[in-house]
Amino acid sequence: MNEKIGRYRWTICGLVFFATTINYIDRNVISYLKSTFTETLHWTDADYSNVEITFKIFYAIGMLGAGRIIDKLGTKLGYGIYTFFWSLAGVATALANGVGGFQVVRGALGVAEAGNFPAAIKTIAEWFPKKERALATGIFNSGANIGAIVTPIFIPMILEHWGWRWAFISTGLLGFVWLIFWFAFYEIPRKNKKLSKEELAFIESDVDEVKDNVTEETQVKLSWLKLLGYKQTWAYVIGKFLTDPIWWFYLFWLPDFFESVYKIKLQAASWPVATVYIISTIGSVGGGWLPLYLINKKGWPVFKARKISMLLYAFCVLPIFFALVLGKIDMWLAVGVIGLAAAAHQAWSANIFTTVSDMFPKSTTASVTGIGGMFGGIGGIVLSMFVQKQMFVYYRSINQIETAYYIMFAVCGSAYLLGWVIMHFLVPRMKRIEA
Repeated sequence: MNEKIGRYRWTICGLVFFATTINYIDRNVISYLKSTFTETLHWTDADYSNVEITFKIFYAIGMLGAGRIIDKLGTKLGYGIYTFFWSLAGVATALANGVGGFQVVRGALGVAEAGNFPAAIKTIAEWFPKKERALATGIFNSGANIGAIVTPIFIPMILEHWGWRWAFISTGLLGFVWLIFWFAFYEIPRKNKKLSKEELAFIESDVDEVKDNVTEETQVKLSWLKLLGYKQTWAYVIGKFLTDPIWWFYLFWLPDFFESVYKIKLQAASWPVATVYIISTIGSVGGGWLPLYLINKKGWPVFKARKISMLLYAFCVLPIFFALVLGKIDMWLAVGVIGLAAAAHQAWSANIFTTVSDMFPKSTTASVTGIGGMFGGIGGIVLSMFVQKQMFVYYRSINQIETAYYIMFAVCGSAYLLGWVIMHFLVPRMKRIEA
């Protein structure tokens, strides 16, 4: 059946996967240079937190505008523009010296990188029917894991042989290479000459999305104010606000966790960090597969399959409460439960992203994704400013850094169940918004 339909949509998914991988490499490089900057540039934990918070502030601001801009420009041009500017900002980081300079370029990186997920979710909504979207989203979202795996393996080597500036230059250049393939292969389904009639019909097979399968110019655009009037928007927004900061925490602080708690150097710490993200890759793809299985094999409605899957993933995060306890027995036990939690996050993420295209027309998916991303960024800022920045500085000063991580892992373990309960309360049953 799939052979007859065609598989070009998976080529598009592959392009989005590689964009997301590059996006996460560029943002994650700095977390593996924290100890280097402490030694060479005399940074403190507060300095590092200030640079991290700056990125998150501008990422949150950029998210709000990115969705609207991509809905207006279209996926092809919008994704291309944002990738160009985040790659430029990544390379420009090599020119920074002091904390202020890093805040400027990391702020620019945050604004530009905000375009990735609104563009990616819009692409998946354009190219996949609803039953395949969670799987496609899980696959492209696993690029975040691959980026986080590649970074700790290669950055220490680049650092050793060429210095920290080349770490930013070499990773920033990857986005410019991706742009060549994007403009060569991408076009919306109805304009893409490489797409068969059978595959186009399959992509547009959702009965409740017939109105969406017209040209973008004829689709109604809903304003931000109108979108914020829907409970469906707030369900997505609150879910992102509570759970996005957990992934930010993993990205920016896991290298420090292994270096500080287990007293190992960056090169040694890179392997447990990479292992966490290898495990999380399984969760990203598996998280998209489970609802597809429940829909196809068990006959469940899409929304029910999505919601029950997310509840299961929320429970899978709970063992992280015991990460430090298990880590006292063996560090790799801590790696295992943190990896399980990271996998559950990615599985959760694949499905919460897909709820947007379940509940909203294609003409507004990037805008809603951007609003949710902005609130996710705000959640990350709140966590950094009121927990990490003060708590980590204090507990490190009294040589009790493990206590700070006990508290943070407790926050990680509880966020998803709380998010699921609130989302269920706001949207107990599937109700699609029509533009």
